[in-house]
Amino acid sequence: MPDTEGFVRAAHVLGAGGLVSFPTETVYGLGADARQDAAVARIFEAKQRPTFNPLIVHVADIDAAKRYVIWTDLADRLATAFWPGPLTLVLPLRQDAGLSPLVTADLPTLAIRVPAHPVAQRLLAEFDGPVAAPSANPSGKISPTQAQHVIDGLTGRIEAVVDGGACGVGVESTILGLGDAPTLLRPGGLPQEALEIALGGPLATRSEADPLTAPGQMLSHYAPGATVRLNATETSDHERLLGFGNVEGATLNLSPAADLVEAAANLFLHLHALDAQSDAPIAVSPVPDIGLGRAINDRLRRAAAPRDH
Repeated sequence: MPDTEGFVRAAHVLGAGGLVSFPTETVYGLGADARQDAAVARIFEAKQRPTFNPLIVHVADIDAAKRYVIWTDLADRLATAFWPGPLTLVLPLRQDAGLSPLVTADLPTLAIRVPAHPVAQRLLAEFDGPVAAPSANPSGKISPTQAQHVIDGLTGRIEAVVDGGACGVGVESTILGLGDAPTLLRPGGLPQEALEIALGGPLATRSEADPLTAPGQMLSHYAPGATVRLNATETSDHERLLGFGNVEGATLNLSPAADLVEAAANLFLHLHALDAQSDAPIAVSPVPDIGLGRAINDRLRRAAAPRDH
């Protein structure tokens, strides 16, 4: 855990328009003051991220969120149930929000959440402002779950990394749009089933053909340097196996016990490790598409998608 001086310095860097990476319970974020155009533009520059891809704003609590979005009873129910935590809500942007239009990619809505990680909480309290923070990695590459992943990917492009250890959840937040009907825009660290229990009914879902309305929706994303093949029940001689459950011959195993929570926490960590080993193709064992398995499979499908670079 960083000391008080470290948090003060990190907050000062943010206020001065710098970029600070910090841990959340999901992955490490790359933070900038969401009110400063130049600072937010530097996020896109550092990540080489397309500017049509909106960002999530992180705030300290529900009261802070209400300053930037038009709050609803449904938002209040969900935020009370799941914040702080790995849930991002997409709500109409307040006209007086004062955020850089780069944050929303000029959309009329804002993705916003309250992270649960104590380091993120302490930094947001010290900074006392909205922090735009996508994952702290080059765009399209594997998301970082340790400070060293950030350093390896973004050294020389950002001012600071606040090291808070490994991220416990290991996949990005679940994104829920609260428009005409609650819509799952991105599966993530909060299982869909938990949301449906809280809402008392099924969520609407987004089609891949729909326009981008939230982060994490690009087809090719979260990708290692090697090609990725999914649902592998056997491998060829030149492939490395990323296993799940009781499988033989795995180079690494997301969870030998077939525990989806453990698998989510290990997903990006193991992809980083495989990426560092070689560029030999990666075959991935089938992962059940339930609970956190939905988020794992979403990330794996995007990692395996045809590359646009």
